[in-house]
Amino acid sequence: MRLLALIPALLIALAAQATGEAESIQKELARTLPEVRADQIRPSPIPGLFELRLGPQVAYVSADGKYLLRGDIIDLSSNVNVTEQRRSGARLAAINEVGDGRMIVFSPRQVKHTITVFTDIDCGYCRKLHREMDQYLDRGIRVRYLFFPRSGPKTESWTKAEQVWCAKNRNDAITRSKRGEVLSGPACNPNPVQQHYSLGIELGVQGTPAIITDSGELVPGYVPVEELAGILENARPG
Repeated sequence: MRLLALIPALLIALAAQATGEAESIQKELARTLPEVRADQIRPSPIPGLFELRLGPQVAYVSADGKYLLRGDIIDLSSNVNVTEQRRSGARLAAINEVGDGRMIVFSPRQVKHTITVFTDIDCGYCRKLHREMDQYLDRGIRVRYLFFPRSGPKTESWTKAEQVWCAKNRNDAITRSKRGEVLSGPACNPNPVQQHYSLGIELGVQGTPAIITDSGELVPGYVPVEELAGILENARPG
């Protein structure tokens, strides 16, 4: 009983120690990475090495704050990529921060899974994915769209994305635009296209479609519905 009574105090002490170490590392990093906060630093599975989370990115820093490492930690006993698990959680947090209200969402009556897709209006495989929307919905897969015009700002694809967002019925507008219809409505401001695009860059999106599963896994490129459904069902929690 005495041991059980000591556990809460021990946990508090360990948390305080971790907080103190994080604050010490943050002070050391302040000269080169002034944007880093202490709450972005936490112990890693490797003694003396700390995890550093910068938005959706995960890196590692030495206990003295002098060395920064980029790479993955693999738990050889379970063959689990520990870093990718943390990265997946960071992806989801960054995407959910955008919020459904700043995405175009196609939702089934009963949602089993949610995917978030970085899309380009003029991307052929993005259009192929969209043509299969009914199949996604039939399987209970909710699809959230973020814009990622591959040609970048001030291009035709970028303007098309803005026009879709500014339409009265965005779901209908993105469907018509992906069919090749030219929308007559203007591009408006404010709109979230730049926010979506910048987030895609931060997440390492290099092409479209880029699919983020509800476990946070990044699936690059088009994937047939049945294959994607299998990925969603078998995914580890993010």
